[in-house]
Amino acid sequence: MGRRRDRPGQVLDPVRVLETLSRLQARIDERFPGSGLARVAGQLVETGGHTARRARNLSRPYLGLQALVALVAAAALSLQAFVLQRIDWTPVWRRNDILAVTQGLDSAVNLTVLSAGAIWFLVGVERRWKRARALRDLYRLRAFAHVVDMHQLTKDPSVVLAGARPTASSPPRVMSEPQLLRYLDYCSEMLALISKLAALYAAHTRDVEVISAVNDIEELTSNLGRKIWQKITILSQLRDADDPPALTG
Repeated sequence: MGRRRDRPGQVLDPVRVLETLSRLQARIDERFPGSGLARVAGQLVETGGHTARRARNLSRPYLGLQALVALVAAAALSLQAFVLQRIDWTPVWRRNDILAVTQGLDSAVNLTVLSAGAIWFLVGVERRWKRARALRDLYRLRAFAHVVDMHQLTKDPSVVLAGARPTASSPPRVMSEPQLLRYLDYCSEMLALISKLAALYAAHTRDVEVISAVNDIEELTSNLGRKIWQKITILSQLRDADDPPALTG
């Protein structure tokens, strides 16, 4: 059977994700120039470029490390062959000395086990390196999600529409209703794109811990996005209540 190839549209395209993220950053900067959310979007664009490259590298072998594994394996086999050749087996077989045969075989088996353990350790090093790098990047994406949530935390639609008098400790609220709506929408889009950046890692690895971390980020961004859409829904409902539809007929 031939190797199965994914059709276009079945695999998340990192180029499209980065294009969408760059376009979102430009939209935020045009609508809210110099804002904290625009700076976060710019940082996320830069991180997204690194993420796409590192996620792609997860499916590529570390040739230097694999060459080292092959060298260790060759050295182990050569050493084992050298040890076996240095043993004079003729007297052992002539005397039919089972104990001597057992000791010789025991030495050979121990050498084989040690060599296999060293090779297995080196093979696992590549997997652990890739996992550590992926988890470090995913933790950074998780931090970005919390930063986006902090930016929308004080954006209360009911306060904006009701025009409540601020207190001395109230955060500044200078956005109009349309601006607040766009701001919340931008936050929701940014969270969705953070989830897509995390999903790039799941597309290039089968490591259980990495996939679990990706799922955690997807769940986190989904929950944070749900809170934002609740605010958008409240904003729409309050706006409709203040502007009843015109009578017709």
